[in-house]
Amino acid sequence: MIAMARGIKLTAALSLVAATIALPVVAQDTHFAPVGQQIPPPPCLSLLNPYQTALAGGFNACPGLSHEAWLKDVTHWRDERKIRIGYEGSRYDLPALRWTQSSFIQPQMMVQDRYLYDPVAGKYTVDRYLDDLEKRYGGIDAVLVWATYPNMGMDDRNQHDMVRSMPGGVAGVKQMVADFHRRHVRVLFPMMMWDEGTKDPGKPWPQAIAEFMKELDADGINGDTQDGVPAAFAQASEAVGHPLVFQPEGAPSDEALAWNVMTWGQYTFTFTPQVDKFKWLEPRHMVNISDRWNRSKKDDLQFAFFNGVGWESWENVWGIWNGITPRDGEATRRVANIERGVAPFLVSKDWEPLYPTHAYGIFASRWPLNDQTVWTIVNRNEYDAAGPQVLVPATEGMRYFDLYHGVELKPDIEASNASLSFPVEAHGFGAVLATKGEPDAAMRQLMSRMKSMTAAPLASFSNEWKPIPQQAVEIPATKAATNAPEGMIKIPAADYLFRVQGIEIEGNDDIGLDVQYSWENSARRYHEHKMQLKTFYIDKFPVTNTEFKKFLDASHYHPKDDLNFLRDWKDGNFPDGWGSKPVTWVSIEDARAYAKWAGKRLPHEWEWQYAAQGKDGNVYPWGNAPAAAAVSVLTLPQTNPANPAARTAEQTALVPAAYPGRTPPGPDNVDAHPSGASPFGVLDMVGNVWQWTDEYVDEHTRAAILRGGSYYQPQGSVWYFPQAYRNDTHGKLLLMAPSYDRSGTLGFRCVVDAQ
Repeated sequence: MIAMARGIKLTAALSLVAATIALPVVAQDTHFAPVGQQIPPPPCLSLLNPYQTALAGGFNACPGLSHEAWLKDVTHWRDERKIRIGYEGSRYDLPALRWTQSSFIQPQMMVQDRYLYDPVAGKYTVDRYLDDLEKRYGGIDAVLVWATYPNMGMDDRNQHDMVRSMPGGVAGVKQMVADFHRRHVRVLFPMMMWDEGTKDPGKPWPQAIAEFMKELDADGINGDTQDGVPAAFAQASEAVGHPLVFQPEGAPSDEALAWNVMTWGQYTFTFTPQVDKFKWLEPRHMVNISDRWNRSKKDDLQFAFFNGVGWESWENVWGIWNGITPRDGEATRRVANIERGVAPFLVSKDWEPLYPTHAYGIFASRWPLNDQTVWTIVNRNEYDAAGPQVLVPATEGMRYFDLYHGVELKPDIEASNASLSFPVEAHGFGAVLATKGEPDAAMRQLMSRMKSMTAAPLASFSNEWKPIPQQAVEIPATKAATNAPEGMIKIPAADYLFRVQGIEIEGNDDIGLDVQYSWENSARRYHEHKMQLKTFYIDKFPVTNTEFKKFLDASHYHPKDDLNFLRDWKDGNFPDGWGSKPVTWVSIEDARAYAKWAGKRLPHEWEWQYAAQGKDGNVYPWGNAPAAAAVSVLTLPQTNPANPAARTAEQTALVPAAYPGRTPPGPDNVDAHPSGASPFGVLDMVGNVWQWTDEYVDEHTRAAILRGGSYYQPQGSVWYFPQAYRNDTHGKLLLMAPSYDRSGTLGFRCVVDAQ
């Protein structure tokens, strides 16, 4: 890696080696074909193991012509590839989309993040959210607002309905978007083309998305799970006069680069930084590197800085907090400051990645712009590197500035070359500006900020990753009853082994997943605890529409946030024939209000589970064998599941028949399945509607534990909210606000404490 100026003569042997590497390539022949989204470096830059190093007689630096041969090869591949795909990059020139070219830091933000919305005050707190990010890692350029998975599929609300259910409805979301814009932050929403099991949008998805995003004044779309967003979506957005940025999660085809002006980069990280294929094909293309589960962001930030691209600063991962460490936060602040300050350089058509460097493990990209040049540099070693770093042709009148430390450099002139020396700390960053004369005002301001910012080394910031603790929301005890209240069943005291697991689709068994009970020191997926349960009384059935109507008539209760409240009712009453069906479209706050009025409370999860399992620990309320209707709906006979007459006795004996359609018919009556009773005689615990129990909170997320599963099971994707028919499983619903949390398949039952 020792730098060799372009005029330096090499030995005949070295020239022969370099010439062999640089043999003319034919058609798409290349020695460095892209692997996935990355172009590999020349072999001489690969990290050697000790055995290879010994055989080679020690570390051998890459000769300068090896770099030139590699650069010639990948440049030829790029030029020919653009011809082959008929590349036309005019979409990058659209004024509405140019912001992407300097959008370096973008979090995926769960709408349930407590820094975004205050349910007590009933208002969005965008400033609080942004101020926190500014304090911890220097702020953001764009935000991906995530309102769908993992809650979607609880009922028939589709991906846009989930956004419309956010507090304040469409008007509230529009104001939230405007609040981000006021702080110069662009806003993206996701699109889920796997969402084909909930409500049909009534028009083609490209049109529906374009019109809805225009209504919200959103700036772009992230294509969840998509390897490229089809051109039809870009065309639809332009047809409605609101061009949108499209950012697929996966690597699109090379042709799709023309209209997907952003992508995610989900890389395999190697010691030597690799070149992002899309950034190489189109330097104006923005990549946000996404590495959600990794607890160290060193690789993300170094590959981003080397490639002149951005980072998906994703911390709230489906309600699991994977926060960045103070060290990574400070590194992000520094990387983002430099990238924002030199953004015009980072779209240079003459980008030269893997520019020759002097020290082992130091890698650089050269970004020329007119008569100036910037180098972005990373140290992949675990130790500091000082002294000579890069060798550049000596040019009269050229001055050199260490942008990272905010100081001017004094080059050592060696013949026709200038050697630049500066420190780069372990796993750290460097940046150099070459310019004739005095840097402009903006560059001087950047250096002033960086000089102050880098006074303390990154190593002085903690790199310790910690999960955040959770706490259960208290459920106050009721007035103790001496006898079973009407409609309730006595559950006797017991020594109980409470064993349960979360059914989240992602997260494996990572610490911080699921919930943290009071006897645990962290949240985790699998739980087991011996406890002594006191006697209590539990509702035999979930609360019905009739019972909830009595509560409303007596208390005149009406929630402040009433969007979606009793959504299936009309003019203050439930539909004809629905009196004995469980009430749904009630938030946990609505359920608590009813329980308080009734002198009751919501059950703790372990109380609910014991009432369902009995003393023998049944897998299901009725025993250990699953009911026919609880088996995957893909095995159901091809009958109309909305027609009760078409359901067989076997399917309806224990639980309601699972419904796979897009428009659910509503739950069964609470007393329709007496054979499904628990050992204590409690009914309708599984498979009709989910039921509210405990709530857990941490600094960033609220979540409720749901029990029992529901009859509604939308088909077509594994990403819909999973079912929990088994007594030893529970669902975790992320909470935002009553309007969003209410669901057509979610009800509740109550408990009373016993003397």
